[in-house]
Amino acid sequence: MAILIDQPRWPNHGTLWAHVVSDSSLSELHGFAAAAGIPARGFDHDHYDVPARLHTELIARGAEPVTSLELARRLIDAGLRVRARDRTPSRAVATEELQRRWQELLPQHAERGVALLARWSERHRHYHDVRHLAHCLTSLDELTDSAPERPVALAAWYHDAVYEGVPGEDEEASAVLAERELEEVIGRAEAREVGRLVRLTAAHAPGLDDERGTLLSDADLSILAVNNGRYHVYLRDVRLDFAHVGDADFREGRRRVVEGLLATEPLFRTHRGHALWEAAARANLLGELQFPAR
Repeated sequence: MAILIDQPRWPNHGTLWAHVVSDSSLSELHGFAAAAGIPARGFDHDHYDVPARLHTELIARGAEPVTSLELARRLIDAGLRVRARDRTPSRAVATEELQRRWQELLPQHAERGVALLARWSERHRHYHDVRHLAHCLTSLDELTDSAPERPVALAAWYHDAVYEGVPGEDEEASAVLAERELEEVIGRAEAREVGRLVRLTAAHAPGLDDERGTLLSDADLSILAVNNGRYHVYLRDVRLDFAHVGDADFREGRRRVVEGLLATEPLFRTHRGHALWEAAARANLLGELQFPAR
């Protein structure tokens, strides 16, 4: 078991960059990075990107210098390598996908989609951004044999349209926004249904007979079931979203959230969501309690 570092070979931002990995666990990698002062932003699914100026210092701290090929081989052997197709997509890729989806959803109201994408692209967002929206919509596809009903799809688009990092208040503000903006587009009754669904995402506790609510809730929670490396990216980005909260308060709040999710039976309320994601999500949540990310 070791921390490994390759040679700085990858140019970006006016310098060369190396990779730091663990051939044992992500918890070991995060511990080394924290002790060395490597910013959490440098984590990328299975490694940290570090600038050339830190290379000698990190070796002195115990990182074993290896070739890039050796680093990749040992990462794969450890089962920690995250393939490109299994990584969080870039914001640009997610945005392009969302533009296509909005055109299919409400083609006569392109301006609404542009405005929503601007909200989801706000600079203070890290997890709750266009990538989360794209993942939520893709998860809805997985849960339904065809495209989800329009109120469910629109609720996904609006469920974090207002995001200031204040649980409960953000969902209520997003629901009010949806009702106000959509009434003239889809009618009052359907707009109110969208608002109802958005409000459900505050607690993720729809009734088992609420088909639309369970679909949206399961899709919103599906991030909990991604591969371990992507889950740690999710944890990093959630922490950045709550940068205004102190470390101790955040750890305590996050612990309560995780324990609450683990106590929910079932966590995923659709039959398909339960089959697809329940076991993986519980494994990730239990792992987080045992070895909290940075």
